[in-house]
Amino acid sequence: MTLSADIKKLERHFLPKDFVITTWENLEPFFKNLLDRPINSKQDLEQWLKDMSEAEAVISEDACWRQINMTCDTTDKALEESFNYFCMEIQPQLQPYADALNKKLINSPFTAELDQQKFFTYLRSVKKSIDLFREENIPVQAELSVMQQQYGAIAGKMTIEVNGQEYTLQQASKFLESKDRKLREEVYRKIQDRRLQDKDAMNDLYTQLIGKRQQVAKNAGFDNYRDYKFVELGRFDYTKEDCFNFHEAVKLHVLPLIEKIYQKKKEKLGLDSLRPWDTEAEPEGIEPLKPFSGGNELYEKSVACFEKLNPFFADCLKKMKELKHFDLESRKGKAPGGYNCPLAESGAPFIFMNAAGQMSDVTTMVHEGGHAIHSFLSHNLELSSFKEYPMEIAEVASMAMELFSMNHWESFFGNPADLQRAKEHQLERTITIFPWIATIDKFQHWVYENPIHSLEERTNKWMEILQEFSTSAIDFSGLEEYRKIAWQRQLHLFEVPFYYIEYGIAQLGAIGLWMQYQQNPQQALQNYINALSLGGTKTLPELYEAAGLKFDLSPNHIKTLMEFVNGEMEKLN
Repeated sequence: MTLSADIKKLERHFLPKDFVITTWENLEPFFKNLLDRPINSKQDLEQWLKDMSEAEAVISEDACWRQINMTCDTTDKALEESFNYFCMEIQPQLQPYADALNKKLINSPFTAELDQQKFFTYLRSVKKSIDLFREENIPVQAELSVMQQQYGAIAGKMTIEVNGQEYTLQQASKFLESKDRKLREEVYRKIQDRRLQDKDAMNDLYTQLIGKRQQVAKNAGFDNYRDYKFVELGRFDYTKEDCFNFHEAVKLHVLPLIEKIYQKKKEKLGLDSLRPWDTEAEPEGIEPLKPFSGGNELYEKSVACFEKLNPFFADCLKKMKELKHFDLESRKGKAPGGYNCPLAESGAPFIFMNAAGQMSDVTTMVHEGGHAIHSFLSHNLELSSFKEYPMEIAEVASMAMELFSMNHWESFFGNPADLQRAKEHQLERTITIFPWIATIDKFQHWVYENPIHSLEERTNKWMEILQEFSTSAIDFSGLEEYRKIAWQRQLHLFEVPFYYIEYGIAQLGAIGLWMQYQQNPQQALQNYINALSLGGTKTLPELYEAAGLKFDLSPNHIKTLMEFVNGEMEKLN
């Protein structure tokens, strides 16, 4: 197929071209139309689905822009109010209609005439939504949508002073790469002390979120929120036991590699004891990697890198730039983190991140770029629901791009020695992320299996799990107070509960694709494009199969992949 990034905004046929969502009153007539409209043939049903899809795309994009605008400036009260208005006044009114429309679809005799293969995952998801829907959950979910955003508001205000200048915590982290060990320790402690100042606010927020989430689960007939969330996330293809197997595999096959990575780091730095502020540092005389300065240069160099990989990938970024769909640099008042936000009607997504000129920003940019390409590749699927792909494949899109793009990082690093260091850094990160994923995931299982717990119990359990997945190669002595709240830096716990193991599952898929790429780059990229173009129209195992991968969380499979990465790392040395 011919790929083009010249993406067109979806044409409206059901809603007026100039229609803008302001209130529920101006939106409701379209939903009444969908609910009351007779469906007397397969053709009627197909038109009805297209109209519903159009309405979903318009609403989804409106909600996304409200969130994008608010995260770009957390200090603007009007932007926050606009987002909250959607969550409290529009979303709750939509939910009963969504449930009624789902039932109308499932109960229509003409649904059986649809292409069952094409519609399988969509109809499965609709049935799941009907099963989960409870009227009494609408106000609770509206409150949750607003409460979850408080995390960004608290974290967005966090700054520290270094050498008389104010920095966000993201910006300050670049000092952890400094060759001055005293400065590294000072900045590390300042960052952690700043987090400690808000630890009670974060704890209180999390406790409230747990309570509300448990209420949602109970209302829907589940014992706990974990079991509810597995169904809501559409985890049809793996279970909590698979997650526990993943945790064990990380201990067995990943921790020994991490031990090796940090022992080597300790020797390289000539230290008796490797402390947490040393892990990003380089030996005396070697400057930290400076891949770019400023958001514009990050964009330009990313385009040059993608161009070498596949010109279509670069065209996607250019189209987003043309539409002003980037906000890349860290600044005070901006929410933390990075994301790619699909825009269902426009098609070209929005990339938000907090770049500070570090190597990790390159990784974030190519990662979010992978997500963006996924949005472009699935935009032409005929229904909005077909584009709702599982997170376990969405993260393969981004993480595989991190690994694919490494071979073309000359655009960031003109010096071969720097390029080699960058690749080494990336491969280390590919491996060192696994224990943190397992830690966060295992912690969430405990939290929601035991929703009624004291702060002390939560802290003790966190420390126990953290210890399970920690390497003895890093010396954390005397840092217990910081360690106790380490989980608070993970926004997923607050904003998107249980969405985290996907990164681990997808990292396995990404490594599998990279193995293919090392043998046959063109075939690997074709497999990648084939899988992403399917959106969410196939099951997770089928999407992996389209990418030439096996959907497998077993310790044996993980062992094979870790041995491959270890071999690639040894080639760099």
